[in-house]
Amino acid sequence: MSDRNQWLQQLHGDAARPAPVALVCFPHAGGAASYFFRFGRSAPAWLDVWAVQYPGRQDRRTEPMIDDEPELTEHIFRALTPWRGGALAFFGHSMGAVLAFETARRLGKATGTRVVRLFASGRRAPSRYQPGTVHLSGDQALLAELRSLGGTNAMVLEDPELRDMILPAVRNDYRLIERYRGSPAARVDCPITVLVGDDDPMTSVEEAEAWATHTTSTAETILFPGGHFYLENSSARLAKEVFSRLEPYAAASTG
Repeated sequence: MSDRNQWLQQLHGDAARPAPVALVCFPHAGGAASYFFRFGRSAPAWLDVWAVQYPGRQDRRTEPMIDDEPELTEHIFRALTPWRGGALAFFGHSMGAVLAFETARRLGKATGTRVVRLFASGRRAPSRYQPGTVHLSGDQALLAELRSLGGTNAMVLEDPELRDMILPAVRNDYRLIERYRGSPAARVDCPITVLVGDDDPMTSVEEAEAWATHTTSTAETILFPGGHFYLENSSARLAKEVFSRLEPYAAASTG
């Protein structure tokens, strides 16, 4: 697994001694692995927490970014192949939910590795396409988009040097997700837990519930108060909802 150190950062646990369950987190557009430090801090002993680090940000800031979903999915798939940890679950927020879904499909088809549960956060179902042109906008329009969604520290957006660091990654990722076309026939064979803010301007509850058509297993939708980045004010409840759904897999591995 030569790509693991480059593409995956471990936020909780010991890579040499895998826990019974592993949660791999996929960041949002413009986001980085560090966004999921809270999961790492609050994770129980039976859970390893990893986060995908996309190229072009933080410790990979000098690397070329990838604005094509199949190409990015392929790199993440390679980093996870073959998986040698515990039972594998994915959590993806916004753009990350799409990448988690497509990576889970790729793993299942190519290696038979089954993701035990997919958490799709803050993103409409793959088949619910909506056209978008944010990635074609100027910097001021892109900044206005970030301010409207929250999730980015206001001090970062006001600092010219920091803005110049993050805007290329944001634009790149918006280009990727706005060009993504999910197939209505695409399925995973694991349960999907959908998490969405009740006032999310990017994802309606109906669009979120449509994830149920993309699994051969069961699906559920959990509503949180807030908008697209409901996670900011609901981190404790979010961790509880996620960990409680993964704990049975830990019990099964030790039973």
